[in-house]
Amino acid sequence: MNAWAVQSPCTTGCVEHRTGPVSARTALRRHTDFTAIIAGTAAHRHTLTDPQALRLRARHLLAALDIRRRGGEGELSVPGRTGTLIVANHISWLDVIALLAREPVTLIAKREVAGWPVVGTLARRAGTCFIERDAVRRLPHQVALVREMLLAGRSVAVFPQATTWCSEYGGTFRRAMFQAAVDAKAPVRPVTLGYRQHGTPTTVAAFVGDDGFLPSLHRVARADGLTVRVDTHEPLLPGPRWDRRTLAHAAQQAVLGDATAAALPSFSPAAHA
Repeated sequence: MNAWAVQSPCTTGCVEHRTGPVSARTALRRHTDFTAIIAGTAAHRHTLTDPQALRLRARHLLAALDIRRRGGEGELSVPGRTGTLIVANHISWLDVIALLAREPVTLIAKREVAGWPVVGTLARRAGTCFIERDAVRRLPHQVALVREMLLAGRSVAVFPQATTWCSEYGGTFRRAMFQAAVDAKAPVRPVTLGYRQHGTPTTVAAFVGDDGFLPSLHRVARADGLTVRVDTHEPLLPGPRWDRRTLAHAAQQAVLGDATAAALPSFSPAAHA
């Protein structure tokens, strides 16, 4: 198994509603609204080059499915001379929309995402950089590409688990992309994505195993009281005490909620300003 060939034990058997589904009429209305926004995106593709238009479109997609957003409204990026490497856990195709709804950053995603219905289109039009996660020989080039974007002041979001899990508590962070932050001396912003139904953790939004997009969309459209949380953690700044291994470990601890993250060195605003 190479650096990108990651397997998750999660299957569609992990996915379930925590509450009774909404009526067929409500689900149909959500499907219709969601599809209408996608059609509008296809008709006005140039608008997605504008960050504010992209953020608004992502928020409209979540609203069409009656998915509420929680976790704050502030930018994910850390002000400074470089962009920010934003690292998040990975659960669903909704993760992409949820991050863009918070801040329209550049996304790094596996090439398969480009072929996903709806989300693939949105991701391509939003300027997502697609990588071959199994192409080990291209890994240094991909890391260098992210480093150059960070040095140019562009914030970049990655999913270092390299695959989806049914909740926010699984998966080891791969280290490769953290090298880009080390080389660019850029801050790392850990972000935890989570889904709730009426405040209770749920796996209904998970996109795992051999799940298909349309069955997943149908399940999400029928979910009652669904909320996506985008919770940010204190940024981490590479320095003499940091290498990619340390950064990956610290970010993983922060995202997955391990209390030992508090003992690790954190971001210094004065050093990055």
